[in-house]
Amino acid sequence: MSCFDQIDSSKVPQHVAIILDGNGRWAAQRGSDRTFGHEHGVEAVRASIKAASQAGVKFLTLYAFSTENWNRPKYEVNALMALLVHVIKAEAEDLNKNNVRLQIIGDRDSLPSRVRKETDKMVAKLANNTGLTVVMALSYSSHWEIINAVKTIAVDVKKGKITPEDISRELFDSYLATAEIPDPELMIRTSGESRLSNFLLWQLAYSELYFTPKLWPDFSQEDFFEIICNFQQRERRFGKTSEQVQQPNLK
Repeated sequence: MSCFDQIDSSKVPQHVAIILDGNGRWAAQRGSDRTFGHEHGVEAVRASIKAASQAGVKFLTLYAFSTENWNRPKYEVNALMALLVHVIKAEAEDLNKNNVRLQIIGDRDSLPSRVRKETDKMVAKLANNTGLTVVMALSYSSHWEIINAVKTIAVDVKKGKITPEDISRELFDSYLATAEIPDPELMIRTSGESRLSNFLLWQLAYSELYFTPKLWPDFSQEDFFEIICNFQQRERRFGKTSEQVQQPNLK
């Protein structure tokens, strides 16, 4: 029996975020270069989008390329950018047919013009869809996002649009790249690494974290369903005691 059949539809996380890790190691195990792993990781992206849609997830954020990834060998970065453009073009019709929306977060100015052009076209093409929203984090890092938000807030304070007293958690949220996206309830990282790697640090404050040893190209729909089932067995306390969560009227 698939774990999909055990999922409680009333307890599905609204937003799942994934750090796609392990493409290089997967390729090395097969005697190939890292780009071979990135190419095969595309199938895991397809599987995750399909699984998220089937499970009833509303937002799926994929950490595809960080600001630090620009420091990788030039041939790998160029291959990744070319692969990204190819995948966007190849997947557009299928995503549209499945009612998927697309959103991009990250430092767009640092992306090659061809990548900006193709992602803009894809976002516009899928804008009216009402199903799963796939959020691609490209040239993204939390340090970049938070510093950018602070700079923008400082400018607005200087212009008199807001005062320091206006600054709150809710206002700060509105200056982030994820302003219109709920915080993830669940964050998944593949490849066995147990760190966040500068990903959604503000937004993951109370998210459930799941680290799987699976390398990204091996990640499947069933893996996604199993992790949702695991999430549904956890008790989320948000600073309260277990007794308070189980007995809401307990003082």
